[in-house]
Amino acid sequence: MKFKRQIKPYRAAAGGWGSLEATTRFVLDSKAALKNMRNLMRMNKARGFDCPGCAWGDDNKSTFSFCENGAKAVTWEATRRVVDTDFFARHSVTTLYTQSDYFLEYQGRLTHPLRYNAETDHYEPISWDDAFALIAQHIKAMDNPDQMELYTSGRASNEASWLYQLFGRLVGTNNFPDCSNMCHEASGTGLKRSIGVGKGTIRLDDFDHADAIFVFGQNPGTNHPRMLHSLRHAADHGAKIVTFNTLRERGLERFADPQKPLEVVTSKAGTISSSYYQPNLGGDMAAVRGMVKSLLETHRARLAAGESGLFDQTFINAKTNGIEAYLDAVDNTSWMQIVAQSGLTQAQIREAAAIYQSADRVICTWAMGITQHKHSVDTVREITNLQLLFGQLGKKGAGLCPVRGHSNVQGNRTMGIDEKPTQAFLDALGNHFGFEPPRAAGHNTVEALNAMLRDEVKVLIALGGNLAAAAPDSPRTEEALSRCGLTVHISTKLNRSHLVPGHEGLILPTLGRTERDRQATGNQFITVEDSFSMVHASEGIGIPLAETQRSETAIVAGIAQAVLGDDKVKWRDLAGDYNLIRDHIAATIPGFADFNAKCDIPGGFYLGNAAAELRFNTPSQKAEFNASMLPDSLFPALDQAVPFTLQTLRSHDQYNTTIYGLDDRYRGVFGQREVVFINPDDMADLGFTEGQNVDIETLWNDGIIRRVSGFKLVPYNIPRGNLAAYYPETNPLVPLNSFGDGSGTPTSKSVPVKLELSLAQADQRIA
Repeated sequence: MKFKRQIKPYRAAAGGWGSLEATTRFVLDSKAALKNMRNLMRMNKARGFDCPGCAWGDDNKSTFSFCENGAKAVTWEATRRVVDTDFFARHSVTTLYTQSDYFLEYQGRLTHPLRYNAETDHYEPISWDDAFALIAQHIKAMDNPDQMELYTSGRASNEASWLYQLFGRLVGTNNFPDCSNMCHEASGTGLKRSIGVGKGTIRLDDFDHADAIFVFGQNPGTNHPRMLHSLRHAADHGAKIVTFNTLRERGLERFADPQKPLEVVTSKAGTISSSYYQPNLGGDMAAVRGMVKSLLETHRARLAAGESGLFDQTFINAKTNGIEAYLDAVDNTSWMQIVAQSGLTQAQIREAAAIYQSADRVICTWAMGITQHKHSVDTVREITNLQLLFGQLGKKGAGLCPVRGHSNVQGNRTMGIDEKPTQAFLDALGNHFGFEPPRAAGHNTVEALNAMLRDEVKVLIALGGNLAAAAPDSPRTEEALSRCGLTVHISTKLNRSHLVPGHEGLILPTLGRTERDRQATGNQFITVEDSFSMVHASEGIGIPLAETQRSETAIVAGIAQAVLGDDKVKWRDLAGDYNLIRDHIAATIPGFADFNAKCDIPGGFYLGNAAAELRFNTPSQKAEFNASMLPDSLFPALDQAVPFTLQTLRSHDQYNTTIYGLDDRYRGVFGQREVVFINPDDMADLGFTEGQNVDIETLWNDGIIRRVSGFKLVPYNIPRGNLAAYYPETNPLVPLNSFGDGSGTPTSKSVPVKLELSLAQADQRIA
């Protein structure tokens, strides 16, 4: 496949005609245009299916309840292209490994269960019964249950996730590494420590009532475009949108609504951010600390003048703990450190603080630009500190809003996909099924990979996802996977993980979110949870491509039946009627009473949030201020200067590790992915020029060379000393042993690197 490579600045607003054109192109390219138009009209609607893309909430008001990237996700899944047994007969695993991630998934949908034959280096067909028997053979041969790792993607439904965790705990392990470990773990950990619940406190309509919305470390124009509708609507009604983001992103600047004809055919667009600040990578905690320092000065000056202070003292006294230690930490943080670490001027930080001060109701929202650093938990808690000072919880139009990535990643955790489950959850599960669940903490994703490298893992089962491409330190991740006795991938499409099998490997083809799921008792629906704790029913409408594809729930039940039999759980009955699974969920997880009945509520039902009701499930029963100081360095283990800090990020034609195309329209990159965004002054100081190819090398302390080559320099509006490049191409640069304190999340937004001209161009310059 050939693509026209060019760097061409994009002048238009996010959304608008460009979004409509891209959506149309992807629908036509699926070779199932009419089918996908019907799918899109049913997406995020009652008795339709939930978007398989991001976890943004449904407003239930729009005529079309999908965005450009949601349309890409649907058409990518609902394609007529198939990867069948003939395909694998023609292509060896070694040959396929040399292809790009885009090529692999573009080939189409998996249709048959497959077993890797190491002697021929080909995947070959296997029956479902034989596949389940092989899995059971490997699991029963384990020395102990913790030699099994059960990985989960954020797209797995509530029903499949709950069944999966029950299977694992009946076997005897809490090893549930999942995609959340690599993205929003810091959000859950930080919020639990501060307010007692690891989820956001707001609901979608709170955006309509906010006076100010502070957006930290996220790019909704690409990663969750429906959020732009909420931000645009809030801005149109007078809310101040204040953005802290290292790169200048078009979706955070202005947005043309594709559902408004005038904005599609004209240059009319709405402004998103009223103020836009570009901190250094990892500098957001310092920026927020600076805002608090400025606000504290004003607060004390008012008290000294006999006036009422800025802070909500009634809320602080009644509902919080630790204010004195926190304010001492603020006093002991110098402006010099704040400015140096944040990369912002004192004037900019004071300006942002003044906007915050003028707003009665404030929402703070963030994504992985906050959560993939060593000090991410403290950064999340610093944002929470700011909100606590002003009592910005428990009232309409105010609160905390981590924006999750994949469609049901929050629901997975609610269902028990958690390597550190609460004792209350384990008690409920054990009492309901009459067994003693394992109590010791299991492995997160980084811990699981390290266990594989130590040859301690006999079986890896991956319920969706693409672990080889998603995880850091790609060569070590691939080596880890290859060391497993058996790797099992439950997947819709071919991906990189399938090409690094263990000593034995299985690919099990599953239905997608868009497809009809017919079981013994008839058509089934599943449920998912969005970023606002709303649980929605989702029912696919498309006819599956092959009878040999099975639902995730049926596959998990089939594995469990082969391994455990049906003494404690009637797995086949649960696979045949998802209502029975939901009855068990209702009996074991708080908030799900009358689960089946609630699934009929139009728009879904709200699980509730104790912190939003000012009930804080912390040891003190109060919200906890966090008095951590700013980190002395983003790289405390290094004893050398760091020329650049690199963040990995997505392109616009990408969702997580799925590459829909090779364009990044809003950043002006077309037909290519091996690029690195750099400040023009940094490029000039190095003596490099636009379009030259460079090698990027990680600076780390373990003796391992981490280097990627041939990345084109693209000048961009990014602060000096900061770089950005796409993943998974730059995942080899992220050290496996570099992860967040308290979260275990790889530090993919804080990679210390240096640049060198690629060898051929270096030779030319010398000549």
